[in-house]
Amino acid sequence: MFEGPEIESEAYAFDKLNIPTDHPARDIWDTIYVNDVKEIHSLVLRPHTSPMQIRIMENNNPPIRVVIPGKCYRYEATDNTHEWHFHQIEGLVIDKNINFANMKSTLFEFARIIFGEDTKARFRCDFFPFVEPGAEMSVNFKQNKWLELMGAGMVHPKVLTNVGIDPNEYSGFAFGLGIERAAMIKYGIENIRDFYANDYNFLKQFK
Repeated sequence: MFEGPEIESEAYAFDKLNIPTDHPARDIWDTIYVNDVKEIHSLVLRPHTSPMQIRIMENNNPPIRVVIPGKCYRYEATDNTHEWHFHQIEGLVIDKNINFANMKSTLFEFARIIFGEDTKARFRCDFFPFVEPGAEMSVNFKQNKWLELMGAGMVHPKVLTNVGIDPNEYSGFAFGLGIERAAMIKYGIENIRDFYANDYNFLKQFK
């Protein structure tokens, strides 16, 4: 398990993750900038924990198998399912001959451990700049309806190249999910803001 800084440079938050300067995620309305956005080396409150993927791969040779928890920040209005700060956890696997089937089996097992043996899971195509192909994983366990749980995908060859790993020799997958969202799905919680209201009667059920 690795943790990392909550204030990041744009290089780690975006550039090295194959998120170009014209990508909507870099717009000031989504990202909280610590200093002037016009500066060459702008600092941001990390919008995701993925910068640690880059730091880990830069400083460790494959095989790599890690989980990365951390607090994240985004410039957005709060409502029942969105908060300007939240907790995320993600996983990263890099090794030889890692494929999409490895990712699916890992995440299916993850869903069964968290939500129960009868949990159903499905993948649908999605787009994230740092993976190719990308997918959205949804689960169906108690409510008899599909609920989006996480994004995942095979690590993009450009990301591997950016950290000095040969994509012709190694491959891998990554996934990330909001911890509060997983808890909301598991326990039927309707408002994400309940986690931050300091209501003892609400919080004591998660001892």
